[in-house]
Amino acid sequence: MSTPERDRLERELQEATQRSTMWTVLLHHATASKAGLNVTDAQAINALVLDGPQTPGRLAQLMGITTGGAITAVIDRLERAGCVKRTRDPDDRRRVIVEPVPENVARFSRYFEPIARHFGERVENCSDEQLRFLLDWVRGMNATMPDVVDEIRRLED
Repeated sequence: MSTPERDRLERELQEATQRSTMWTVLLHHATASKAGLNVTDAQAINALVLDGPQTPGRLAQLMGITTGGAITAVIDRLERAGCVKRTRDPDDRRRVIVEPVPENVARFSRYFEPIARHFGERVENCSDEQLRFLLDWVRGMNATMPDVVDEIRRLED
């Protein structure tokens, strides 16, 4: 049921989330720049760290870029930087798998230490119940994001 207080809280939450997204984008630009990468390449590393080794096609799909030259250029740059390696799929030698190089990705990860520290400071005062709520909220939002991103990509210009 809508009330003035509820409407205000929803608007404020939406604005706070929008601001958080803005800061997240700026954070990723700053970390990628420090690492000598562009944001797309940095997010490709992030995807590989979070989801594990992938085919170039799957990585391209996730990143929203073409499976031809665009993803090849990303992988080539990351391979030259020592952040990823290409290996043959043991089950299908025709397929290539892209995987992160942990020791080199760890160098990039150090740029995220400040956010990890601040995150830790924020959550250390949360109760288990609050953490469960936040975790449920973030997981729910993350689950909707692929559909949201697809919907945005399909919008007419």
